[in-house]
Amino acid sequence: MTRTWLITGCSAGFGAEVAKAAIAAGDNVMATARTPGAIKLEGDGLATTQLDVTDRASVDAAVAATLDRFGRLDVVVNNAGHGSVGAIEEIDPDDLRAIMEVMFFGAVWLTQAALPHLRAQGSGTIVQISSMGGQVTMPGFGAYCSAKFALEAMSDALADEVAPLGITVHIVEPGAFRTEFGGSRMHRSRQIDAYASSTAATRDAVEHMDGTQPGDPAKAAQAILRLVDAPVAPRRLALGNDAVDAIRQRHTTLAADLAAWESVSRSTDLD
Repeated sequence: MTRTWLITGCSAGFGAEVAKAAIAAGDNVMATARTPGAIKLEGDGLATTQLDVTDRASVDAAVAATLDRFGRLDVVVNNAGHGSVGAIEEIDPDDLRAIMEVMFFGAVWLTQAALPHLRAQGSGTIVQISSMGGQVTMPGFGAYCSAKFALEAMSDALADEVAPLGITVHIVEPGAFRTEFGGSRMHRSRQIDAYASSTAATRDAVEHMDGTQPGDPAKAAQAILRLVDAPVAPRRLALGNDAVDAIRQRHTTLAADLAAWESVSRSTDLD
């Protein structure tokens, strides 16, 4: 069966590569971006439309356009987003809200808009493009990781809610890939001198990462198609050696802390 994909953030990066891979596989794709003219894709089964994930009317219109064009919706990919660097004290509240609007609330709005149609047909897949930053934090990436942590928490609950309805949710956690993450799409907060010692390395990495990241977005797209195609697949999929190593180390640290303080933790229940 030819599937229909609705993908956000298709002007570049993972969105564009997933769209290319889906089209090459013979599927239909509604590729979206805030500025559709920025989408540089082609192929049979491709359609484009404007979508601003922070605007619920725009979200609803994109879902309606997909159904009008293709008659159904099978795979939703919440990919739109951008990076942010700065210590927590340095982040302007309005900037933090803007980050959450795109990477958390935008994904919620599109998920909510798509779910009635997926429920009605009794099938569908939702792919949330998170990050290894959805499980692992570092100084300077607090705002970005907060959005990804929130996305993953929502998606965990969602996955259990919709499983009985025939709908699958996957959380994809890439490491550093050669997208535009460190370029013009990266928000940079103001700087407070006191945080130079803890965040300077992160800020420096952001300024010099483009073109040096180890991950290949085209290979990531193929991995995502394999995930969607698999009859049995994990809820979470880490992409890249750096993501696997960082997430594994995080789990090891959490397990060690839990074990070391287990007696204290268990001592707090009523006798």
